[in-house]
Amino acid sequence: MKKTLLLLSFISAATAAFAQVKPAPALPQKTAFQTGSPWIPQIDVRSDMAIVYGTNDRPDMTFEQRVQSWRDHGYQTAFMTGIAWGNYADYFLGKWDGQNHLDVAQVEQNGQPIMHGHNIPYVVPVPSYIEYMKTAVMKRVIDAGIKEIFLEEPEFWMRGGYSVHFKEEWQKYYNFPWKAQDESPENTYLSNKLKYHLYYEAIKQVSDYAKAYAKSKGIDVKVYIATHSLVNYSSWRIVSPEASLASLPGIDGYIAQVWTGTAREATYFNGDRKERVFENAYLEYGSMVSMTAPTKRKLFFLTDPIEDARRDWADYKRNYQATFTAKLLYPVVANYEVMPWPERIYTGKYKMANSDSSVYIPKYYSTQMQIMVNSLNSIPVSANKVSGVNGIGVLMSNSLMFQRFPTHNGFEDPQFSIFYGQTLPLVKRGVPVQTVHMENLGYPATLKDIKVLVMSYSNMKPVSEQVHEQLAAWVKKGGELIYIGKDDDPYQSVMEWWNSKGNSYTAPSQQLFKLLGIDQHSGTKKYKVGLGHVYVMRENPKDFVMQANNDGNYLNTVKEAYETDAKAGKLAFKNSLYLERGPYDVIAVLNENPDTKPYIVKGPVIDLFDPQLPVLAEKVVNPGEQSYLFDVKRVANKLKPQVLASASRVTNEQRLTGRYNFVAKSPVNTQNAMRILLPAAVKNIVVTDAKGQVITDVQSSWDASSKTLFLGYANSPEGIHVNINW
Repeated sequence: MKKTLLLLSFISAATAAFAQVKPAPALPQKTAFQTGSPWIPQIDVRSDMAIVYGTNDRPDMTFEQRVQSWRDHGYQTAFMTGIAWGNYADYFLGKWDGQNHLDVAQVEQNGQPIMHGHNIPYVVPVPSYIEYMKTAVMKRVIDAGIKEIFLEEPEFWMRGGYSVHFKEEWQKYYNFPWKAQDESPENTYLSNKLKYHLYYEAIKQVSDYAKAYAKSKGIDVKVYIATHSLVNYSSWRIVSPEASLASLPGIDGYIAQVWTGTAREATYFNGDRKERVFENAYLEYGSMVSMTAPTKRKLFFLTDPIEDARRDWADYKRNYQATFTAKLLYPVVANYEVMPWPERIYTGKYKMANSDSSVYIPKYYSTQMQIMVNSLNSIPVSANKVSGVNGIGVLMSNSLMFQRFPTHNGFEDPQFSIFYGQTLPLVKRGVPVQTVHMENLGYPATLKDIKVLVMSYSNMKPVSEQVHEQLAAWVKKGGELIYIGKDDDPYQSVMEWWNSKGNSYTAPSQQLFKLLGIDQHSGTKKYKVGLGHVYVMRENPKDFVMQANNDGNYLNTVKEAYETDAKAGKLAFKNSLYLERGPYDVIAVLNENPDTKPYIVKGPVIDLFDPQLPVLAEKVVNPGEQSYLFDVKRVANKLKPQVLASASRVTNEQRLTGRYNFVAKSPVNTQNAMRILLPAAVKNIVVTDAKGQVITDVQSSWDASSKTLFLGYANSPEGIHVNINW
């Protein structure tokens, strides 16, 4: 009996001990950066993940060793590679299978291949290329222990479509011989639909293989797509699968590749063509949210502190602030690729403003940038809304990419102005307009909060009859629909569902109006349909922005639909967008607006765009400016010592009576700035390096209004130890 009792006692104790063992928490994957470099101290950004780019070996280092160099310094590692182009010399030049494959390049009308670099073509994804991506790239990456794979930029140039391989794919897909896209609008539409399909299938096959191969090894791999926005691809005349991928089982999410280079594409507004970086970025990020949120896929937002084009540091800083602010105005997203290519940011030389001399990144800019980047490790998802009316949407579709190039029958859409004609008049007046993806109308969340939906078939076409059924059902339940367009572009009559298989409509809108039960020829402006209304404006939306002072009728129509018909409240126009996210304030003040008043925030607030991290009693944001602030009043526990802002990542925090210690890491050759909340004024500060040597060159100051300490010193990736007593 004693033995039995002892055994039972042992089992009971062991069971209790086992019950106390909790599974290790999942590591955060909130922030990341992509790099082709092995770890070096100059680029030790301290995000959660280092996304290692490309499987290429180097004379002194294999791909696997490059991955391991980041793991050795505490990073989770992921992988990224181009799906439409890449440094795949073994495939292109014949080492992989004994055949030269440079002929898979996308080809222009003049016979020239479209290249991304020397011996790096933009690819027509033929079966051999897909097989290479699966067995030579994906397999090796998974064998290296990578669990997160990013396939970058599935891009087929609209001007492409003339290669032998593309013609072969045309025959297989359409079952009739290839037709040159420059010969008719229909050929253009069909050509771009095929380009879209080819990369959809390529990604499906590669992602399915990656998941199946990983599963055979007992590994769960996630596959993401790193892609420009639908707004940018349509503007830049590139075809990509975009929204359809969000419903693929093999795709777990996206990186929204939006940065100064995409956002600075000139747009028309009020008859004036120029760069509008903030507004453009805001619409780009919005289109990525529209594409992914209803499907519940994970979304990372990218910004770049510089860009591909060589500019000066002042230009980079100004536009980085604009794009950074734009992304933070989407509170449902809190995952970020904080930068691409830190090696070119930290080790590349660029000009100073009004100078011909090139220098490494100035300390003031690297400090500011690192403050911004490190804030992303803690900024929360928020249920808060951007100030103003959030219930107005503009419909968009993948088919925006099908009719941008080449020109037919005199049809022109300069600078993608049909889209901007529907969006910029609202954004410029402080309305946080939302884009709505046609492909996601089947998800209940897509139109859940939309009161007024604007749409046009001037620059896109419906992908299926089901789209119209979904729109009609929404209107009948009380939705307010504004249809804008003359239906006179040459793509209205392309071979599609509305004019084939028993349908004989000369424009797709005719089928929509029939479902809605309205007579489009009556000349009536507004129709009652069920519990909702339909407005028909026979104008081209591009005229709202390409012509000066020509958006008044459009704005009045939106206002009437929102206020009178939707009864959703007042549609107020203003010159600002403001969002509160936890302790953070995100502000953009629009220019080109009759309202020229600044936006004023009362402090104490810390200015996160200032490398000195000043505590301000008041922040004034003028038209054309953006601001990013930390509101000290909204700190949850003001008695808890904590770093509020830092140009380094803080770890190993210890809070003892009258004492606060931590370790801060950031790239070498950069300057740290910190704002630290403390219960009382500081008595003593000791700062030491990783070897325990005291650092004497430390700046410090106390701000009584916010009870915060400023600290400044040189950063180190090995870690700086800070010990504070009060």
